[in-house]
Amino acid sequence: MPRLFTGIEVPPETGLALRAFRGGLPGARWVEPADYHVTLRFIGDVEGGLADEITEALAEIRPCPPLTLVLDALAVFGGEKPHALFARVVPDPTLAELQAEQERILRGLGVAPDTRRFTPHVTLARLNRSARPEGVAAYLAVQPVFSRVSFTAERVALYSARDSVGGGPYVVEAAYPLSEGR
Repeated sequence: MPRLFTGIEVPPETGLALRAFRGGLPGARWVEPADYHVTLRFIGDVEGGLADEITEALAEIRPCPPLTLVLDALAVFGGEKPHALFARVVPDPTLAELQAEQERILRGLGVAPDTRRFTPHVTLARLNRSARPEGVAAYLAVQPVFSRVSFTAERVALYSARDSVGGGPYVVEAAYPLSEGR
């Protein structure tokens, strides 16, 4: 498991709804709908022994009810140097607590802290250097109104990604149900 991260899977029917936004953006490398997810914690490249420890430690996530996540808008990371188009997840306190708990668990194992602010989202496309702010603005301007999309998350997944590829395909290495009946 070279490159690991935790996240919430996006169900296929939600992926179909998001698929409607594919295309028409120069410089975009579109994420396959089967790889859509909400990243909770990027871990990075780890050795096999630490990967096993992470897999075991994440099983200790406190139970919580299934989460209803709501996607409410398209947005872009990067400002003047856009690098990702995403569907925004409406902030949710339970989701933030789940992310913070994973951060604590991973730090307890010696994993370096994640310095980025947690911004829940579903990445739809990665943008290369040819993606200009003007082109991204034009793309967003012609998109239909984003109808809110919701789905229920019942588990957290530990994903692996191919070494140095990024953007998938991703493999679920372990899954952790959220509810107490696990």
